[in-house]
Amino acid sequence: MSTTGFYWHERCFWHDQGAIGVFSAPGEFLQPQPASESPESKRRLKNILEVSGLIDELSVVKPPVATLDDLLRFHTPRYLDELQAGDKSRGGNGGDCAPYMPGSWAAATQSAGLAIAAVEAVALGEVNNAYALCRPPGHHAEADQGRGFCLLGNIPVAVMRARALGQVKRVVILDWDVHHGNGQQAAFYGQPEVFTVSLHQAGNYPLETGDFDEQGEGAGRGANLNLPLPPGCGLGAYAYAMEKLVLPALEAFNPELIVVACGYDACAKDPLGKMLLNSQAFADMTSQLKSLAERCCDGKLVVVHEGGYSEGYAPLCGHAVIQTLAGSEIAVPDPQNDEIAAWGYQALQPHQQTLIDDWCQQWEQTTR
Repeated sequence: MSTTGFYWHERCFWHDQGAIGVFSAPGEFLQPQPASESPESKRRLKNILEVSGLIDELSVVKPPVATLDDLLRFHTPRYLDELQAGDKSRGGNGGDCAPYMPGSWAAATQSAGLAIAAVEAVALGEVNNAYALCRPPGHHAEADQGRGFCLLGNIPVAVMRARALGQVKRVVILDWDVHHGNGQQAAFYGQPEVFTVSLHQAGNYPLETGDFDEQGEGAGRGANLNLPLPPGCGLGAYAYAMEKLVLPALEAFNPELIVVACGYDACAKDPLGKMLLNSQAFADMTSQLKSLAERCCDGKLVVVHEGGYSEGYAPLCGHAVIQTLAGSEIAVPDPQNDEIAAWGYQALQPHQQTLIDDWCQQWEQTTR
């Protein structure tokens, strides 16, 4: 059996949000177009794994859906009832920009089921690491509402279940989606044994969360870290932030399991982000976390798919991540990787370094 699990289901690709484009709802002067969070970027990732042959080196699993008991560890009964009622009628909106249509409940519970199965398999040592191709995404969903294309909190549901069943205790959740990981932050904000970290574009989405000074509360003080990077950050800024702050903070926490909320919308080709990463950057960050996991927690690393809205480029980023997880020699050429790396402002800029250095000093004081 492969040491890397791959969790997916066709049902996830059938989730329909209606014709909203990049907006939260249709409007009189908005010509209908498919939602930005479409199935194509995810389906194309599955397809490129098939065509390259990498999927044949993975342990492929189609797990069951998440149960209501699983979901209720994070979500409120009222919210789940409303989702199911809307699903049985004409659909609805789970909250702030979280539209859905009939059939979405099946897709969302299947998506959460992928994350549950991946976390459980890695926690129990059935595979060394895993990739869950989740859709709908989950990192914006909160206990009582959906947000930002997310209906159910895939990662909070999976981590809460694993902890409740005694499969794991100390968990790191690193979110490198271009948008703030508010769902994980809210889920574990007072929990000292789950360290939530979000590396995101400042002031993008949600507007009211994601500041550096949000560091947890009560017993969880010092177990939440936000790095709101300014728009335009590229390879140098991300590499510096990982080296100087993210990786040391994760290692100091000494986790038993590392979970990544893996959005590809920080790539240079994404329509909803303003960052400059290429596919190699995602592979490099994955390699760093894989090495860290091998030092801290027997290699236990789970990558859960989140955002990424470039239908053509996100699959190349995903293939690079999964190739790195699997330690495979099967690569696919990225025709724009080197071009993106050669763009201006890819090097660490002085204002970026100053900001990250200041965060390092403040974080040291917080955790001292």
